[in-house]
Amino acid sequence: MNELVHQGFAMEPTGALSVEEVRWVRHWNEGLFSFAITRPRSFRFRSGEFVMLGLPGDGRPLLRAYSIACASYAEELEFLSIKVPDGPLTSRLCHIKPGDRIYLGRKPTGTLVADALKPGRRLFLLSTGTGLAPFLSLVRDPDIYDAFGEVILVHSVRRVADLAYRDELESHLAGDPLVQDQALVQFHYIPTVTREAFHTTGRIDRLIENGKLFEGVTGAPRLDPETDRVMLCGSMEMNRHFAELLEGWGFREGANNNPGDFVIERAFVD
Repeated sequence: MNELVHQGFAMEPTGALSVEEVRWVRHWNEGLFSFAITRPRSFRFRSGEFVMLGLPGDGRPLLRAYSIACASYAEELEFLSIKVPDGPLTSRLCHIKPGDRIYLGRKPTGTLVADALKPGRRLFLLSTGTGLAPFLSLVRDPDIYDAFGEVILVHSVRRVADLAYRDELESHLAGDPLVQDQALVQFHYIPTVTREAFHTTGRIDRLIENGKLFEGVTGAPRLDPETDRVMLCGSMEMNRHFAELLEGWGFREGANNNPGDFVIERAFVD
């Protein structure tokens, strides 16, 4: 097998990793970017799962977990990443360009999947920063709209410029061949900004308290474990805070082998 080279390093597939080509890169701002890589024909994943990505390191690949941002049927694999100047991986990954090679793990996994939730009427996807990524996959999945009457995606960021994918989400996924009709009726996108002027401001817990989270959504202006299911993906502080809130409101955390009322993603990258 021929060696594939990235930034002067020899890259070879291993039993746990394949070597894939970068197809495109989009820099949203100075601290946020998206990219897509080739997808192996044998690679399968459930909407909401993450996979290991990486570059050559000192003696072995440097790998981190990344949520897959594309639909499960997409021909390419898409990801959303922050840029951390001193981050072991992202300080290098942010410089990739089309044609470069990166490592891809062969076994996606994760807890932000519909299988980990009990049936419900409303699905709330609560995210901060790049925690948006797995929910981009979920809202492009036709099965989600069959399982829930309404899908509410909340994305909290510091600045308006950090609202990646805003145009696509505000359009209710118009142009998506599989979900655009369902999303037009069932999908709600609620972006909120914490450090700049915007039409919706404040942290997600504040939106719950003042009722803005439920504007335009049918049902009660509160989270109800009888009808609602919640997925959380953000900072460790955010996940921990909301887990405590949800448990206090009677929600039970779920898992793949024991579905519940809410789930949390615990994979991070630097």
